[in-house]
Amino acid sequence: MRENRRSKLSVLAGASGLALSAVTATPTLADDVPESPREVEMAADVKVVEGIAPALGPAAGPAAGPAGAAEAATASDTCLGSTAAYGSSGCFQHNADIVWAGDTKKDGMSAAVGVYTDYGRAEEVCVNNLGVNTWAGCDKDYRESGNVRLRVLRYDGDTGKFYQPEAWSGWVPVDGKY
Repeated sequence: MRENRRSKLSVLAGASGLALSAVTATPTLADDVPESPREVEMAADVKVVEGIAPALGPAAGPAAGPAGAAEAATASDTCLGSTAAYGSSGCFQHNADIVWAGDTKKDGMSAAVGVYTDYGRAEEVCVNNLGVNTWAGCDKDYRESGNVRLRVLRYDGDTGKFYQPEAWSGWVPVDGKY
């Protein structure tokens, strides 16, 4: 009888803990509208790189953007570390070291994807100023034995300032091998 009561209490305690963690750790969704944009502090020496539109054709990788990958894209063209926040999406294409920034909201701002490494390379931000519903890529060359982490947010090109909401990816291996 005592064992049965202990089992019930354990299940109840576990369910309560799970419910509490779901309530307190729910991330902001990509479609949640921010109340008002809040400025994000960036390092003074952060390098802002304008992304370019993907080339069309089978060798171009994800020509329709990382999520919609071109019909000829292979598994090696897969974008890793996909991350999204209001108005911005981003991912890393490991086989070409391309950082992709997708703009998903028509709000006068651009999508921005900050890239951090685990080996001390200076932070860079890939900005998509091509407009809503577009993808832009920044072709980089990262150390194959390293990892990158992505930070997506909004960017106002007129003021040069970055805004929340933002989201972070986990660490992504540059060589694509987890």
